[in-house]
Amino acid sequence: MKKQIHLLIVVILLATSCNNTNKNVNNNEMDEKMEDKTEQKDDFTFLLEQFADLKIMRYKVPGFEELSKNQKLLLYYLSESARCGRDIIYDQNYKYNLKIRKTLEEIYKNYNGDRETKDFKNFVVYLKRVWFSNGIHHHYSTDKFMPGFSDKYFQELVQNSPDAEFPLKDSQSLAQFIPEMTSLLFDPEIAPKKINLDPEQDMVKSSAVNFYEGVNQKEAEAFYRQMKDPDDETPIAYGLNSKLVKEGGVVKEETYKIGGLYSPALEKVVFWLEKAAGVAENPQQKAVIDKLVEFYRTGDLKVYDEYNVLWVDDLDSRVDFVNGFTENYNDPLGMKATWESVVNFKDIEATRRTEIISGNAQWFEDHSPVDERFKKEEVKGVSAKVITAVQLGGDCYPSTPIGINLPNADWIRKQHGSKSVTLENITYAYDKASLGNGFLQEFCYSPEEIELAKKYGPIAGNLHTDLHECLGHGSGQLLPGTSPEALKNYSSTLEETRADLFALYYLMDDKMVELGIMPNLDVAKAEYNGYIRNGMMTQLARIELGKNIEQAHMRNRQLISYWCYEQGRADNVIEKIDKDGKTYFKINDYQKLRDLFGTLLAEVQRIKSEGDYEAGKNLVETYGIRVNYDLHKEMKERFDKLNIAPYGGFINPSFELVRDGDGISDVKIVYGDDYTEQMMHYSEAYSFLPIRK
Repeated sequence: MKKQIHLLIVVILLATSCNNTNKNVNNNEMDEKMEDKTEQKDDFTFLLEQFADLKIMRYKVPGFEELSKNQKLLLYYLSESARCGRDIIYDQNYKYNLKIRKTLEEIYKNYNGDRETKDFKNFVVYLKRVWFSNGIHHHYSTDKFMPGFSDKYFQELVQNSPDAEFPLKDSQSLAQFIPEMTSLLFDPEIAPKKINLDPEQDMVKSSAVNFYEGVNQKEAEAFYRQMKDPDDETPIAYGLNSKLVKEGGVVKEETYKIGGLYSPALEKVVFWLEKAAGVAENPQQKAVIDKLVEFYRTGDLKVYDEYNVLWVDDLDSRVDFVNGFTENYNDPLGMKATWESVVNFKDIEATRRTEIISGNAQWFEDHSPVDERFKKEEVKGVSAKVITAVQLGGDCYPSTPIGINLPNADWIRKQHGSKSVTLENITYAYDKASLGNGFLQEFCYSPEEIELAKKYGPIAGNLHTDLHECLGHGSGQLLPGTSPEALKNYSSTLEETRADLFALYYLMDDKMVELGIMPNLDVAKAEYNGYIRNGMMTQLARIELGKNIEQAHMRNRQLISYWCYEQGRADNVIEKIDKDGKTYFKINDYQKLRDLFGTLLAEVQRIKSEGDYEAGKNLVETYGIRVNYDLHKEMKERFDKLNIAPYGGFINPSFELVRDGDGISDVKIVYGDDYTEQMMHYSEAYSFLPIRK
């Protein structure tokens, strides 16, 4: 499961100085090393542009030049594979997204009218938003976003692009094409939400995602219910890589595979994977890639499980990757996965921190505040590392997680373990891009809170990610007979809640200092401040005024923050303060807050372990969804004054092959700086799926 970016934006303080032992380190020495990091200069431009509620950045890939030629080639081939699946996520997000993207790009290339008008500039912003969200629905709120220009102007754009190759149906005229596209773009009643999680509605019918066609929620649930064996201790992820359709009154699956759905793109994905297998670092890694290729060729989910087991066991390779139908956040029923890829290599120095955490996984599990019935007696195969991202693809591009824990199957986690990664060059880019934006001064209650955030915020955030991904998602167990899908539409929110609570609880534990992972508990205080600040108020800047919270990670953060605020009222654990007409939230007792995190963790783990749908629903609906309008309005106004875009995404680096006669002598990395140029290039070079007309 992926942990998305916190809105906490702080000065960079990367702390990778902890050693790979269980001995205490000198706290003053660690503080000095952290302070030295703040003095380092970097003339690389991270923030490239800003529009709507989005900012576009780029990230560096430190250490790439020191890799061997074969490792660089491996990264190159895996990166090409990551790019080739781009069309898939567009089509999964909404069945007409590819048609819409093609239409907009043809206008951008061919419009011969005045490109300096406000209307045309608004058209370009709309196109950039479609690229960013991989479709016409906001990547976080999942609401359909509307063009900032009129339907009449859209007609002019089409008519004044005479050389454009629009995706017309057979025998369709431009006069017929224009109203069809106008409805798709401008009608708020057509596909209003990508994902609708309202349990009072048919979540399948009311969601625009392209996982179901012609079926309703009851039919979809019944279809998969009859497949499952409640006694199966190694269940496959039914429905993960397929679309469910009804044809001639018969409900059936269309499987994502070569020769099936998305075949043209998957053929290219596999082409580059097979190239990668030829330069694999070792036999284990080659076996992983070969098994993934087999999965893409067969669509067999048992093969997918075999691939995941092999992937978890590949611990010796420096280069690694995620490639496939992985996360189910976009399915209202929590079953079907979107396509994504992250290509990376291990940051050996920074990984020492996560190795300490993973090496003590059993201690953390044993001392968790949850019921003994829900703890793993033996924690197996927990591996964690800090990685340097090289290429982002599919559902991880342009917006990307900062941490990943996979695989998602509970039985694989229990029997074989999991891999956790922190994308530290991505967090570094976020922090560098946010320098001097005034966020801390605006939203922190006191100078002391600001100083804590400046000194410890980045290491606190990275440690939260480490604990969340490495131990949080991998902790606990289901009781025998509990279905992994028991929590249905609340599953993702509650799983992220569980992992966040695990991280928050242990950040304030003396064990973290004892292990030499952090210098003192002020690191935890910095994270507690940032987390409550974000969950109670600042993340609201991401939501359209008057709307409630839809996205699972945002629901999770508000759920935790508001539950602790309400439960701690008697002791004034978290205090709401009005100062100079502005709202602040101040933590008065960090230890009591930690105790509240532990109490809530115990309950959320019980809910998951027992599959208690009603209790999970009550938690999310009570604390995680509804928004205070006045506070929401205040947050929007304060953010607007700072001109801070609450969401960020990245462009990828590219590569140049250095030729030596008929061979390749090296691979050079190239950092682009033009978002539009990259998106147009990807559409020209990596569009493989036919457009639904």
